[in-house]
Amino acid sequence: MQNPPQPNLTTAELDQLYTLQFERELHPYYARKGKVRALDTIRFAVTTHRGCYGECNFCAIAVHQGRTVQSRSEQSIIDEVSECTRHPAFKGIISDVGGPTANMWGVECRKKIKLGTCDSKRCIFPSACPTMPIDHGPQIRLLKKLRALPKIRKIFIASGIRYDMILADKQHGKAYLKELIKHHISGQMKIAPEHCSKAVLDAMGKPGIESLDGFRKLFTTLAREQKKRLFLTYYLIAAHPGSTMKSMQELKSYARKVLKVIPRQIQIFTPTPSTWSTLMYWTEKNPWSGKPCFVEKQREQKERQKKVLTQALPNQRPHRPAAKRKHTPKK
Repeated sequence: MQNPPQPNLTTAELDQLYTLQFERELHPYYARKGKVRALDTIRFAVTTHRGCYGECNFCAIAVHQGRTVQSRSEQSIIDEVSECTRHPAFKGIISDVGGPTANMWGVECRKKIKLGTCDSKRCIFPSACPTMPIDHGPQIRLLKKLRALPKIRKIFIASGIRYDMILADKQHGKAYLKELIKHHISGQMKIAPEHCSKAVLDAMGKPGIESLDGFRKLFTTLAREQKKRLFLTYYLIAAHPGSTMKSMQELKSYARKVLKVIPRQIQIFTPTPSTWSTLMYWTEKNPWSGKPCFVEKQREQKERQKKVLTQALPNQRPHRPAAKRKHTPKK
């Protein structure tokens, strides 16, 4: 990790960086050892920007990429996608067009760019700052241009999406989500509410469940309009500072009754250098109020918090993969 981050690159500097002739191949040393599946995920993924002003307290992105979003120009992104189509291994699919948060491309506060980040408040927590011009219009236009390029079969948005920003954009937020549902999601859309308890969400620096509930309703409505059978997948965190067995039971109830799922994408909180959540983990205090903060540090108890969410209901059989049938050769 590098902190403080390197100075922000300008759009022109970022554009110049991505004109370099990246080969999108394994180093010959590793290529001799065989196929690396991870390359399939990133080979034809396009980075649109750096930095993130989401500032989730457990996330280190703002620490090593900065709290100011540095975006590439539209033409630079189009040029890179066009270059991908000329690669001999390209089969028509761009696996991602995004960054730390996909829908932050081109959205930044002019005041912050000129004067730097605010000391006393955040850009989108607990709600979007009035001076943050959240507008998904440019991104909608970019995606349409990318889809129109020759040899493009499908473009996915695999980077994270801030659903609270979609709701905050009254002009283009709904149209942006409709665009994602119609063209850029395959089967399921992954979002990261992380929890439902207000106390835990406040400790995480995440928006309340009101945003999640509003987004779910909008997503369901638009998916039905498009006659798409799509689902939401939820990333959740167990044992974050402030999280107790009681709050995990609350999350379990919310997942079952409201989200209608038994969560699978669950991460046990891991301290990462220079984040607020790690400070809470170490000091067992809320850094803003100075009040004590419960922190689960016993590994067995952390696992218990996670298992609360993954346990099947009494009348529900746990999922087991189908047994493989023995092949009987024909006589």
